[in-house]
Amino acid sequence: MRSPHDILRRPVVSEKSLGLMEENKYTFLVDPKSNKIEIKKAVEEIFNVSVVAVHTMSVKGKLKRQGKHQGYTSDKKKAIVTLKPGDKIAVYEGL
Repeated sequence: MRSPHDILRRPVVSEKSLGLMEENKYTFLVDPKSNKIEIKKAVEEIFNVSVVAVHTMSVKGKLKRQGKHQGYTSDKKKAIVTLKPGDKIAVYEGL
């Protein structure tokens, strides 16, 4: 059994994710092996909120070059978590 802190890596802070906060949706980078049920339980346990829906997406790594060398950034998995109306996550309050 994995810890909830192993499933949720970090919050995504971008212009688009900050716009989603108005709709009570929060974005996280999660472990690529995790599923929606594990993500929901982890968010509920860590932040003491009620989760209504979880949407996930896998993001392929981008090609990056440095001089004549090239490689790919690592693949990521994002989760957009919708909370029950009235619930807030304190991590985002100062943004």
